[in-house]
Amino acid sequence: MAGRRWARRVGTLALTVVLIASGACNRRTRESRPPSYPGAEPVDISRIKFDDGDSFMLGKEAIRLLGYDTPETRSPEVGIYEDQKRGPEAAESTKVWILRADRVEIVRDGRGRYGRRLAHVFVDGELIGVRHLHHGLAYENVSHFGDNGFPELADLILDAAAEGPKPDFEQPYKWRKKHQKRK
Repeated sequence: MAGRRWARRVGTLALTVVLIASGACNRRTRESRPPSYPGAEPVDISRIKFDDGDSFMLGKEAIRLLGYDTPETRSPEVGIYEDQKRGPEAAESTKVWILRADRVEIVRDGRGRYGRRLAHVFVDGELIGVRHLHHGLAYENVSHFGDNGFPELADLILDAAAEGPKPDFEQPYKWRKKHQKRK
């Protein structure tokens, strides 16, 4: 009986060592991979406070994702007192895709008209905006705002918008005009 317990403990210890070692190898492999896009930096997801489908806080920095617009979620501080159709779903998708990713990267650009940092975000090497468009959770806005100096990424977004389903909600900028209450 004591021999079996000892063998089980040794087996458990060996398995623990193997799992720890393989985790360390995977971590080193992930960190040593080249970035998904030139200038892309890894993101510490523990610093993210999620907002809606196309924006979040990264530490103290407000981030607005480039190339697409997701439906609005309730934000009384900016005069939006109700969710737009599919807004919570788009917000939850952003959160889930980021939290489940092995690797999240950001490519920062300038600032938008509200002072937020404009950026592209990659999850496991895929542009998150492309995912939103493929799921019908966003409208592309490259055709309105341009490529922001990222022509290859803008092309990916435009292609995804052409390939993906047409969203079943009103374009967010039009919805905001009707529903946002300015102080």
